[in-house]
Amino acid sequence: MMQNGSLIRFTKMHGIGNDFVCVDCLSQSVDESSGLARIICDRHFGVGGDGLILILPSEQADVRMLMFNADGSEAEMCGNGVRCVAKYAHDHGLSRANPLRVETAAGVKTIELHLDDAGKVAAATVDMGEPILDPPAIPVNIPQQHVIDLPIRTSKRVFRMTCVSMGNPHAVMFVDDAAEVPLEQVGPELENHPLFPRRINAHFVQVHSDAEVTMRTWERGSGITLACGTGASAVCVAGVLTGRTGRKILAHLPGGDLNLEWRKDDNHVYMTGPATEVFSGEF
Repeated sequence: MMQNGSLIRFTKMHGIGNDFVCVDCLSQSVDESSGLARIICDRHFGVGGDGLILILPSEQADVRMLMFNADGSEAEMCGNGVRCVAKYAHDHGLSRANPLRVETAAGVKTIELHLDDAGKVAAATVDMGEPILDPPAIPVNIPQQHVIDLPIRTSKRVFRMTCVSMGNPHAVMFVDDAAEVPLEQVGPELENHPLFPRRINAHFVQVHSDAEVTMRTWERGSGITLACGTGASAVCVAGVLTGRTGRKILAHLPGGDLNLEWRKDDNHVYMTGPATEVFSGEF
């Protein structure tokens, strides 16, 4: 794929299996297009990934993150992706700030970096901000003050959903057994349900205790993914709202674990998890 007569230099990264093609746009010019995302994220004919992340200069933070899902749609925010951006920015010398600030379409996120013995970022704690619970702002087409444990019907089953926005929209369904939910079937139905004018990220959550859950995700624009950081943050909020969990939880996702806390003092959700650089190349 030629861009302005040259190859695109990229770095493949992931946050507990939620993988991204990251492009440093401070050192090269890249077309900020959804078409590039569809091509480069293709797992057969491209590099492969759940999304494309462009790392850009920012006038209000250390760097700016622009993200496209694998289908080319733009994502407002990505919890696993923003940890990868923070790791790239630190490890590649774009910024030595700690905490580091990343501008996203959902606002500026502050990220505390946890360094290993070599001075590289091993993990990060992201201030995900305050959850949004107002249905029109999520958005959900339901005329109620909050969407908590309300029924939603698919072709085969009725779930009870709690809806939260963490800068992007989420529907959390608590179930007895997350493993038995047919994600391939119910995921597309829920993502494109008429209740959600901007589509939805759907999460199915099994509660083990008030401090531990297992979750599986269907992501808007990407399908089944191994992890979703904003989704895990929404699960933390939904657990508190429905009385199923406390404010601090360990979330087990197919790709690994995240620690979440919805703090009372500032009403912000904090997410801690690893970020990994896999390889670099040209496309």
